Amino acid sequence: MGSLRPLDAGISAECREFAEALRDLFGLLDVSVRGYGAQRFRNAGSISRFLSGTRVPPWRFVVELVDDVATCQGHPVPPADLARLLRLHRAAVRSGSAAARPVKVLELQLAEAELDARRSTVEEEVIGDALLDRSHRVAELETRLTRLEATWSGAASPQHTVLASEREALAMQVRRLSDELETARRRGLDAEARCDILERQLAALEGPWPDPKQPASAAQPKILLVDDQPHNLLALEEVVAAPGHDIVSVGSGNEALKALLAHDDFAVIILDVQMPGMDGYETAAHIKRRSRTRSIPIIFLTAMGLDADHSIRGYAAGAVDYITKPFDPWALRAKVAVFIDVHLELRGRGRSA
Repeated sequence: MGSLRPLDAGISAECREFAEALRDLFGLLDVSVRGYGAQRFRNAGSISRFLSGTRVPPWRFVVELVDDVATCQGHPVPPADLARLLRLHRAAVRSGSAAARPVKVLELQLAEAELDARRSTVEEEVIGDALLDRSHRVAELETRLTRLEATWSGAASPQHTVLASEREALAMQVRRLSDELETARRRGLDAEARCDILERQLAALEGPWPDPKQPASAAQPKILLVDDQPHNLLALEEVVAAPGHDIVSVGSGNEALKALLAHDDFAVIILDVQMPGMDGYETAAHIKRRSRTRSIPIIFLTAMGLDADHSIRGYAAGAVDYITKPFDPWALRAKVAVFIDVHLELRGRGRSA
């Protein structure tokens, strides 16, 4: 991630012109993509996509880059250059609007994850400084107590008691700060991991888009997507869409049950857990009670995290998998592909019989 990626060959002319202007501006900083990401607390993958034209960055990123170039060069960017950047940015946004439908959702999640990573980094620095200070003070008190004990003859002096009490209080602070530092580090690593996964999701969504007008064959297996949030459904559709199968999207558990009655040949169900009214667990229970649908594999998607109680409840409801958001699109695609292959194989055996 240290050098610039080549310009994406599939971008529009407007996106290419804006990316070239952005690359010229970035070149004035004399810094690597990864180094700039560290300075700005941004994911290096995001910056790389901005500079390759794959994604049009938010205008805030452009302003930050202009400010950084002005600081580095020692003089502000000419207003005419800034106005040209704004014009190119607007044109790039307009030209890429069709391909940005689900991407905006993931970009918002990515911004939140990057903010979490930044907060964790700052928190680590503050706690680390406090921990170092307390540790030095404990070491100083240990030295003073050792000297007092060397001259100790009989009962402990009042000074020794005060120092020992202060040492114990500081030692407790050291233990507490050590735990807080470890928690902040874990939180930062989790945020970085979420950034990486969201970047991979964005990469998957920026691939070829399926033609929604192309009619699906009745013989094609179907995937049922269930989520009460329309933008989540849209993002899911783009992740799992591929030639050879049809997608049915619904916004509630009741609609899912109706879709299963109205359509046949479902290969897999991707089911959100948290929905108003009938949640994912209850919907799965109804699906598994019906002889017609009980054999359809269910993949639960949830934003509630990898809590053991939730995952156990999901598997008890009949799920074959339990995936937390944000999810890895390649992993989800691979799982769906496996279930479609199994479905086609079983269907082929049924026809042979």
